[in-house]
Amino acid sequence: MSDNAEWGPLAALIGEWEGEQGLDFAYANAEGKVKDTPYREKTSMKPFGPVENGKQVLFGLDYRMAAWRGAEENPFHTEVGYWLWDAADGQVMRCFVVPRGSLVMAGGDAAPDATDFTMHAECGSETYGVLSNRFLASAARTSNYKCTVTVNPDGTWAYDELTTVEHARFGSVVEHTDRNLLQRVG
Repeated sequence: MSDNAEWGPLAALIGEWEGEQGLDFAYANAEGKVKDTPYREKTSMKPFGPVENGKQVLFGLDYRMAAWRGAEENPFHTEVGYWLWDAADGQVMRCFVVPRGSLVMAGGDAAPDATDFTMHAECGSETYGVLSNRFLASAARTSNYKCTVTVNPDGTWAYDELTTVEHARFGSVVEHTDRNLLQRVG
């Protein structure tokens, strides 16, 4: 096993990453329609641990992500949070905050050597759930979140996210998707 075996399937994500192939399919408020938006991103995954909660021992990645449309100077989306590995329970977790006032704690089963895994969260769940501020809960409520991660043999990794959003203004449920392929830059 590698020097980072304690991080299980998250070990391959340690480092600094960039991706130029991002695609965001979501409701665009300014335009009043659902559309594709290409983006580029930078993601940082810094290891920490162990964190002990009684018998539970977690190893994690402190992560920060920012995404830009085209040559924009300011990111249109940022996240801060943690990716966690619980070896005894075989669980991967992702806990993150979006500065619009959303919090997601998603989790799922994984083997220590998994090269792909999926995490879920559902609004109202007491374990893996979604929380929103008062405005978002009525205007654009996130009811479900799913993220699948694939670590590729060439050292890159990709994610594919599906966020189900109930849009009051749009009058419908939107299956908001995000995906990108990330390459190590540090």
